[in-house]
Amino acid sequence: MASGRERRAEAETFTARLKKQWHRVRVGVRRAAVDYFRGNGSDWIALAGLLLMVPVIAAATLANSVWFSPAALVLPVVVGGLLLRPASLLGLYAAAATALIVESVQLGPYTEGPSRVTPGVVLVVAACGFFGLLLAQFRSRVGVPWRRGGTMLFDLRERIRVQSKLPDLPGGWHREMALRPAGGQSFSGDFVVAARTNGGRTLEVVLTDVSGKGMDAGSRALLLSGAFGGLLGSLPPHAFLPAANGYLLRQDWDEGFATSIHLVLDLDSGDYELYSAGHPPGLQLSAGTGRWEEKAAEGPLLGVYDGAQFDPVKGSMRPGDVLMLFTDGLVETADRDIVEGIDRLTGEADRYVAGGFHGAAWHLIEAVAKDVNDDRALLLICREGPTAAAPR
Repeated sequence: MASGRERRAEAETFTARLKKQWHRVRVGVRRAAVDYFRGNGSDWIALAGLLLMVPVIAAATLANSVWFSPAALVLPVVVGGLLLRPASLLGLYAAAATALIVESVQLGPYTEGPSRVTPGVVLVVAACGFFGLLLAQFRSRVGVPWRRGGTMLFDLRERIRVQSKLPDLPGGWHREMALRPAGGQSFSGDFVVAARTNGGRTLEVVLTDVSGKGMDAGSRALLLSGAFGGLLGSLPPHAFLPAANGYLLRQDWDEGFATSIHLVLDLDSGDYELYSAGHPPGLQLSAGTGRWEEKAAEGPLLGVYDGAQFDPVKGSMRPGDVLMLFTDGLVETADRDIVEGIDRLTGEADRYVAGGFHGAAWHLIEAVAKDVNDDRALLLICREGPTAAAPR
């Protein structure tokens, strides 16, 4: 009993209470900072720091206007445009304007000497404040602070990459994909969703080309890739494209169509079905003949009209055969029709027949459509022959 009372008394000492208060302050500041950069918290910490900067800069300018120019007030204005909300930003601007007036009165008219508050300085500070206010209003509409906005875009890009990752295949099969967005951007209107269904015995791959390109189509591609990934494997193969078509129609986008090709491949027998929604045909290389054959299924664009029917084309992959799926950006341009583009693609692909197609997808895009200002995607699936499968 006595020892317990002693511990409680020790815990209630001034030093212990001070430590508790300091811990609470640290936790509160940390939480406020985290909430702010997540877009949920107040910006009072940033506002207080920037308001303190304004009189410090003004005092330094009055003390030595040669080393500390009146234009230095643009620094808290620019930082405030990146960190503060519009209402807080107006308060900071009022403080900066007051500091400029004080500097102008104390330093005297700009016509009497250098390092004074000139009309040019006022215009520079005002212009930075105007653009900072535009940025703050844009962030306010979006609902995310400046740092979180870049992180969100990075996260969206990585989600598209993860959803486009092809599953591992059993021995004797090789798959690879290459995707190159238009203009070297990070977002593309082309995407792939894939899954192994039927207990892992079937590979289902859907290659889709959303209308538009680059950043314009990236947001719609992200939404569709999530929806298509949820549909794939949850429906029978013949029901996938009708369900995807209905989903696009419900979005009611102004530019809401897409092309898609759906491969259903039996990994045991090599038999497959190919469904198409207005997409360029697939190409199959027959190891026996060494020739490329087009595999063109019938079906309209996705998102055009309800009740569309998609009829598959069937085929079989024997050891040594290669199946190639691609988007129209790879084979069709303004000065080259799709037939010429396919001929060029198959001509370049023949270079890889003898050595195998490992690593060929990216090189084919580089050789056929390196400078094309459109999204390009290429998917290769190879059933390796005995000589290729043995070393693996």
